[in-house]
Amino acid sequence: MNIAFFLLPKQEVVCVKENATLRQTLEKMERYRYTAVPVLTAEGKYVGTVTEGDLLWFMKNHLDLSFDQAHRVLLSEVPLRLNNRPVRIDANMEDLISLAKTQNFVPVVDDMSSFIGIVRRSDIIDYCERLLIAPVMDEKLLGREA
Repeated sequence: MNIAFFLLPKQEVVCVKENATLRQTLEKMERYRYTAVPVLTAEGKYVGTVTEGDLLWFMKNHLDLSFDQAHRVLLSEVPLRLNNRPVRIDANMEDLISLAKTQNFVPVVDDMSSFIGIVRRSDIIDYCERLLIAPVMDEKLLGREA
């Protein structure tokens, strides 16, 4: 199956630019109630995924930094702990499932490494559920129990 079927396009994904400030990132994540969001370059290339934990660890390790000063820190200064690997749009379902085991979403890039969207783990699980349940339902309709 083509993973483009599962793609949530870039324009519908909450992202932050790597030149955003720590405060802008915190406020965006709070507004949308996300615990992780993709980070993009100014050119739209996928850099990584920033998590609440990344931001909290950064603030913990910079005790002199208050929220009022968070606008002075660039997101690019915050180390990203997780390596949420992207897939190319022509990747197969096995690659997608493999990454979804450890990532809430899988970033998708085109052949020029430009970010084009994400595939949510919940969508992958729904797809797998349909694959598992359909044969069972067919058996029941035919009067045979699996």
